[in-house]
This record gives sequence, C-alpha cells and structure tokens, in this order.
Amino acid sequence: MAASSHSIGIDVHAVSHHFDLSGADLPVLDSVDLKVEPGEFVALLGPSGCGKSTLLRLIAGLEPPAAGAILADGQPVMAPDPSRILVFQDPTLFPWLTVRKNVAAGLEARGVLARERHRIGQALALVGLERFADAYPHQLSGGMAQRASLARALVHDPSLLLLDEPLGKLDSLTRLALQDELVSLWQRTGFTALLVTHDVEEALLLASRVIVFSDRPARIKAEFAVDKPYPRHRDDTELVHLRREILQALGLSLS
Repeated sequence: MAASSHSIGIDVHAVSHHFDLSGADLPVLDSVDLKVEPGEFVALLGPSGCGKSTLLRLIAGLEPPAAGAILADGQPVMAPDPSRILVFQDPTLFPWLTVRKNVAAGLEARGVLARERHRIGQALALVGLERFADAYPHQLSGGMAQRASLARALVHDPSLLLLDEPLGKLDSLTRLALQDELVSLWQRTGFTALLVTHDVEEALLLASRVIVFSDRPARIKAEFAVDKPYPRHRDDTELVHLRREILQALGLSLS
C-alpha cells in the first residue's frame, strides 16, 4: 500500500468536555491544549476514566467538544472522516463476514468499493493476514483479530490513526509482537498516530512523545520527549529513567 498522501497535524485548543448523567454534569476534560505534528507518534497516559478515550472520540469527530476547538490541518473537526480512523481495544469485527469482507465493509459503506477494491489485499498484506482473508472472526486468535481490525483501518489510507488501547487485551507475547508491527506500520505508511495506553513501557517503546494526564477531569500534567531510535529495548538505561519519571508524574513510585 502506498504511504498516506500526507499526515494530519492536530491542534486541540482549550477543549473541555462533560457527560450528562441523570441531569448532572460529569466533567471529563478540563481546558486541554495539545498540538500533534504531522507524522508524529504520541502516547497518552493517565488514570483509568480520566478522559483519554473521550479525547480520541472528539478528535475522531464522533461528537463535538463542549468547549474549545479541535483542528485537523487547520480545519475544524466537525464530523467523522476516513482520514481520521479510530481503532478500539476490541476488534469489533462482524462475525458473519470473512476477514476480507470485514476489511471491505468500510469501503462499501463509503460507496468506493469498486474503485478502491485493490486496497483490501494491500491492507491485509500490511498486517500479515493474506492467508486468512477467507477466515471468519471466530477462527482467529486475539492477535489476528486485532490485525484484522488494523487492516480495516488501514484500507482507508488514513492520515491519522487514533489507537484506543488496541493491544490492551492481548497476551504478553502477542502484545510485544504487535507493538513492533505498529511501529513498522507507522514508519512505512507515514500516518500520524495518537495512542491511548495504560502501559508505560508500551508508550516508551512506540511513541516519540508521551503525554501524562491528571485524574478526571483530565488536564495535561507533564510531557516527555522520547528521542531514541527504533527498535527500542526495555532495558535501555534512558528508557528506564524515563519510565521512573513518568510513573512519578502518574503519582506512582518504585521502591
């Protein structure tokens, strides 16, 4: 598959958000400012339920922020767009469709399947699922199902990939393998990546910058540049030091 025609830069300006729970407002985001450069890989860390996934949904255009603005390449984000694709923790594949037809579903929904059909095979090749194109979701392992979910996103040739803990439910060995594959996909296709994770090591292995959020309502507490070449190694002394600093920013400490 050819690289994305361009990567999207994202500007989050003073974004606040809340949910309406039985008539009462539950604040989720509190005046968040975040700039993501085109082609950057940024990881978001913070306590569970602080608002990280909500921020991804707002950037994806699934709902508007209660206050503030989100810009993609300088244009307001008003609705979902195939250039900005959100990948969830669960693969959410259609169980009655083969892997190939799952990957094709988005193209069909957009009315571009006839013109873009060649992208299906390219996307499956990118994630190593060519031999499983005619398999059904129940025949896939967890890692393979998540690869299929990634292929379903990559078939649109997105300029921004929003990753909401996509490896969170995988076993440790599969997770390690897919971490390497995510970096490889990012390097080959050139998309901008924004990853929500609870795994500090994962953030350090994948991202060029790590953003740490506070408890809900989320504010940015700290950010860390990860200026290390790929592939990275967990026992790298600089990464070990950064891990300690990030854990401290999260309110944790190592004895």
